[in-house]
Amino acid sequence: MDKGLPFALCVITAMLLLRESSQTGEKNDPKMLAASKAGFILCRGADSRGTEKGFPTLTVTTILEDPYVMVRNAELEGYCLDLLKALAAMLHFSYKVKVVGDGQYGAVSSSGNWTGMIGEILRQEADIAVAPLTVTSAREEVVSFTTPFLQTGIGILLRKDTMAQEMSFFHFLAPFSKETWTGLLFAYVLTCFCLFLVARLSPCEWNEPKNEENHFTFLNSLWFGAGALALQGVTPRPKALSVRVVAAVWWLFTIALLAAYIANFTALLSSGSEQLPIQTFEDLVKQRKLEFGTLDGSSTFYFFKNSKNPIHQMIYEYMDKRRDHVLVKTYQEAVQRVMESNYAFIGESISQDLAAARHCNLIRAPEVIGARGYGIATTQASQWTKKLSIAVLKLRESGDLDYLRNKWWESSCLHKSRDRWSPLEPQALGGLFLTLAIGLALGVIAAVVELSNKSRHAAGHAKKSCCSVFTEEMCARLRIKENTRQSQETSGRANA
Repeated sequence: MDKGLPFALCVITAMLLLRESSQTGEKNDPKMLAASKAGFILCRGADSRGTEKGFPTLTVTTILEDPYVMVRNAELEGYCLDLLKALAAMLHFSYKVKVVGDGQYGAVSSSGNWTGMIGEILRQEADIAVAPLTVTSAREEVVSFTTPFLQTGIGILLRKDTMAQEMSFFHFLAPFSKETWTGLLFAYVLTCFCLFLVARLSPCEWNEPKNEENHFTFLNSLWFGAGALALQGVTPRPKALSVRVVAAVWWLFTIALLAAYIANFTALLSSGSEQLPIQTFEDLVKQRKLEFGTLDGSSTFYFFKNSKNPIHQMIYEYMDKRRDHVLVKTYQEAVQRVMESNYAFIGESISQDLAAARHCNLIRAPEVIGARGYGIATTQASQWTKKLSIAVLKLRESGDLDYLRNKWWESSCLHKSRDRWSPLEPQALGGLFLTLAIGLALGVIAAVVELSNKSRHAAGHAKKSCCSVFTEEMCARLRIKENTRQSQETSGRANA
């Protein structure tokens, strides 16, 4: 009893102190208190498991940024927390999670000291930093980084309707490429010519060349083909099998072609890619409608500052002169400003992909520069650097990193894939053009067979060779206008 009383008094005193500190922190910063409580709950479970099994305990510093670390229901969750759990399970350590005090990633202040998570590691307030922390040469000089667990770059985040340009007068031609339109025109002319030729050669379509008029003239054939393109039936109507084969394969071709055109034109109208004139950083510098900036003191800002590229230097000079107006403090502020004003945000492309996935009116420009990675920061003399690097590589090889990426970057936009619209190339319709060519060949062959059958019967009655009759029929059908004109001139002279 004597031994238990002092122990009970110590426990009660500790609980009162914790309660007082919690109330004080709640008055100062409720959000940070919720994050701290969540971190304590997470590490307390890890500590109990680690204490039972003798695992070492690491103090982990991180930063609140969606979707890496978030506070939900008084607990921390996100990509980095899932990554930390996987690493702890592989390397057998427990951990305590704390949110960085100043809310910074890590940069050199005016006094020469490091701020943010880098500063906490240097001051030994934390063992490692698991966060979207970019690996840079300046940071690598003072801390050590593991193998990057995420690859990223620098991109441009825009609102789709901010820089919408006027559609061109011939915008309706955009669903197909120039090569496709050229191939379509060639296919149309070739089909109409084959229709005209087959109708002349087939005796079932044109039985008496000397007495009957052929309805499938070249102009009528062109009109017949145009009617099929508009899904309208026009005269003359084919009677012979050979002519019907050519007409049927052309109808099949036009139906599939119109379906592809309508689908791609609908995707074009629903997509913002064609109306987005800013594709590169050079386009961003040349325009005057949008303001642009980045996070103040971020690695992106110093990338443009140290770059020797003239375009990058122009971007830095613009941001530096308007520092108080175009630079933002947080990523959430940047996204909100892009959505509400004529502003383009320059930042990490992977974070911009997340914003575009959750806000369907946002889009990232195609160009990405300055390839970089997010790594786990440790002290330079830490024994955990190599172990963590190997563990990250194992997670990548097993596909766990891809799973986490898909889990936390899941898109809520139903038509996100339409942003990648592109005009249809001839290769996409190659099978359709091949089917048309085979159908035209079959139609011509059928017409020749029909003419050969008639020539064979005519040769038997006239007691002539089949080849000579076939040749006469062929010449008569292909030169019928010329023969008719000569016969009209002869009859006119006789009457005179």
